[in-house]
Amino acid sequence: MTPVRQRMTEDMQVRNLSPHTQASYIQQVSLFARYFGKSPELLGPEEIRAYQIYLTNERKLATSSILIAISALRFLYKVTLHRNWTLEDIIPAPKKPQKLPVVLSPEEVLHFLDCVAGPKHRTILTTCYAAGLRISEAIRLKSVDIDSQTHGHSGGPGQGPERPLRHALPQAAGILAELVASREAQAVAVSRRYSWRSHPPGSRRAGLSEGATMLWHCEAHHAAFHEARFRLSST
Repeated sequence: MTPVRQRMTEDMQVRNLSPHTQASYIQQVSLFARYFGKSPELLGPEEIRAYQIYLTNERKLATSSILIAISALRFLYKVTLHRNWTLEDIIPAPKKPQKLPVVLSPEEVLHFLDCVAGPKHRTILTTCYAAGLRISEAIRLKSVDIDSQTHGHSGGPGQGPERPLRHALPQAAGILAELVASREAQAVAVSRRYSWRSHPPGSRRAGLSEGATMLWHCEAHHAAFHEARFRLSST
């Protein structure tokens, strides 16, 4: 291990960066050094600019992939090598394109949920939509948080009062009632043990995460639409 790599690793460790981030940064800096066949200590702004052009025009990497390389190089030169640079000018980050979220109609949401195979996954996604849950809220939800009488849910300790299901999905009440009554309620419940974020894109569980995010956008859009329609009808 070279002295620069050793020092960078120690710098990341004392800042408590995650093991995944540490490995990713080391890999990106290694690729950068290998491209020029020199130690990063000997490379400067012109080489960094040439490398960014290479990643963008020749390798045609996605913006998110380029941003990882930029973050690694910024950490290397600012923290480890103590270069007194204006990083925004020397190592500029590409602008991430803004993408509009997919928003289905209420009928399309029902059709989507009907197509989800298996009671566990259908329960997770139905609850996310019906209760308007973000992923960060959904992964904390357990069967004991669901009131089978009111078909509402509490967010658990520190999460505020019980909230009713904001959309009267025909299957929502029945699915939640079955969930509470099931012997497998704890296995089906969305908990921290069912960590969506730890799975790579394209995997089955990553598909659940993407589906939950899409349904959250749908729920927010539908709730705003119904509120606006209610206000107009009340005037």
